[in-house]
Amino acid sequence: MKLLSLGAGALGGYFGGRLHQAGTDVTFLVRAARAEKLKAEGLRIQSPRGDAALTVKTVGDGALGGPYDLVLLSCKAYDLDSAMDAIAPAVGVDTVVVPVLNGIRHLDALDVRFGRERVVGGVARIGATLSPEGAVVHSSPFAAISIGERDKGRAPRPVLVEFAEALKRAGVDGGLHPDIMQDMWDKWVMLGTLASLTCAFRAPVGDILATKDGEAIVRETMAECRQVAAAAGHAPSEAALKMVEGIMLTRGSMFAASLLYDLERGGRVEADHIVGDLMARAAAAGIATPNLRFAYAHLQAYERRRARERAGEALSA
Repeated sequence: MKLLSLGAGALGGYFGGRLHQAGTDVTFLVRAARAEKLKAEGLRIQSPRGDAALTVKTVGDGALGGPYDLVLLSCKAYDLDSAMDAIAPAVGVDTVVVPVLNGIRHLDALDVRFGRERVVGGVARIGATLSPEGAVVHSSPFAAISIGERDKGRAPRPVLVEFAEALKRAGVDGGLHPDIMQDMWDKWVMLGTLASLTCAFRAPVGDILATKDGEAIVRETMAECRQVAAAAGHAPSEAALKMVEGIMLTRGSMFAASLLYDLERGGRVEADHIVGDLMARAAAAGIATPNLRFAYAHLQAYERRRARERAGEALSA
């Protein structure tokens, strides 16, 4: 199997690096500056599952090589258009695109660009960042990718089976999921709650729960996200809800969405894809989501202020 990983950042670098380390033929599509750094220093991974410094193959936009059997797409949602342009020359007749973005709105865009038959479902679960020095820093005890055919009950195509086997050899948890769309919605219910609240409060879960009304607000927001999923035909199971509760109702937890870290660094945020799309689906189904509404307005105001400051406008008094 020939695999192309878009980028060698936190997700692409970790998962692509572990696959390469375990013997999969992985090529990283990266910008020139990142390619030079990887050539000089290797792909460096710092992880509780073992550190690594790997010599990897890279390509740029002008010479992708290929054809590739599988493309692992792990960009931010706001970079999806440019990411699709970048990988397009690598997508052949039999290439499978595995996106591990949050939410589900990206599937529509990928279907239009590459055809629904080439696009499968994927979910990544990992806590990882790229250090200022360019190392992939894996900080969570978990590192998993779930993949599957989007049509429930369809037997996975051979390249997905091979990819699942490669992930297992690489020490990556997850693998084939019999109902990947449900898994994607389950993560979205969790992340919609986590991202909305940790950004709106500018605090991790434990600090939110320490406030007078924090737990009630958490439970209300979880219920809003659950109702949206149920209206779409993907109500979370009891086990999935317990998982969300375990993340969102643990006293003293320092867990927060990566969206909060992006916001606190003054960076772009995936507000539309994670929170805004939940709001749009809620409105279409006639579901009131006051907590999500507030959180989304908060993120929109942040993005507007960021745009003005980057344009050199002075803040009003």
